[in-house]
Amino acid sequence: MLTDSNEWRPGPKNAITDVAGIRVGHWTDRRRATGCTVIRCETAVAAAVDTRGGAPGTRETDVLGLSNLVRTCHAIVLTGGSAFGLASATGVMRSLSEQGVGFETAHGHIPIVPAAVLYDLGVGDATAFPGEEAGYLAARGARGGRVAEGSVGAGTGATVAKLLGPDPQLKGGVGTASCLGPRRIVVGAIVVTNAAGSIYDPETGACIAGPRDGNGGFVPLPAALAERTVRVDRLLENTTLIVVGTNATLEPHHLHRVAIHAHDGLARVVQPAHTFADGDVAFAVSVGGIEARADDVLTVGALAAHAVEQALLRSVRMARGVRGAPAAAEYVA
Repeated sequence: MLTDSNEWRPGPKNAITDVAGIRVGHWTDRRRATGCTVIRCETAVAAAVDTRGGAPGTRETDVLGLSNLVRTCHAIVLTGGSAFGLASATGVMRSLSEQGVGFETAHGHIPIVPAAVLYDLGVGDATAFPGEEAGYLAARGARGGRVAEGSVGAGTGATVAKLLGPDPQLKGGVGTASCLGPRRIVVGAIVVTNAAGSIYDPETGACIAGPRDGNGGFVPLPAALAERTVRVDRLLENTTLIVVGTNATLEPHHLHRVAIHAHDGLARVVQPAHTFADGDVAFAVSVGGIEARADDVLTVGALAAHAVEQALLRSVRMARGVRGAPAAAEYVA
């Protein structure tokens, strides 16, 4: 909500878990630099997804299509390990099934668990990825309250600022934030930042993570683009993943618009975003609780974009370095 001082107001935990009914769990393998993050939302009344990156890796996203039957989900998985990591969603389904959670059919409940991946095989162990057991443990460990951020879960092997290749890259990670709106509307976001582009603070215009110049600073974006045309033959594998949640009772087509707004927040922080080498995906989920009015889609969308911005900045600022990818806070002179 905009206060008297015209500032955005975060929720009490400044996390997606400020949206009642949403819980988060991580599974982290620090030694091999990979992991997965599970967002549990069993009470969701609707969900949607919007994919803007040119190289997505996903599972069960078609079920959220606006012309399809279910158009909701019980959990969302964000995972490292590229396409191999999609196996972790099976473990999440197993955990939910054991608890009787799922879409009701004539022969039992089927948990609906969309998933999206990022490419972290270039950091740590290239043969490591979160499997079924990892997803199961992350789902079982999902909690409300404070959410661990930085180099945990799906952000364990995430990196950013790769326009000039892997040598000058910096560490990405997981971040979360929330924003309070009018009439007790709450919007929260959780992101995993593994972007090709540089990271900018939209409030100040300052670059907080770009290709390292070797002197404690960053190569400016125009210079990086010019240099890469000379000596870099391809972008490395990347992806930024987003989940936005709200207590406003919105329809799936409204949530699809909210997911688009979430990408606006991404594009204000990550430059460039939505490239052919990024698999950028945004999910939006409503758990209900607040009856929505006609213009609440605009309000929730604006809150979502801001929450995504803040979550993205936190994901980089709270990351810890790994071999070959120092954290921005460790590098800046």
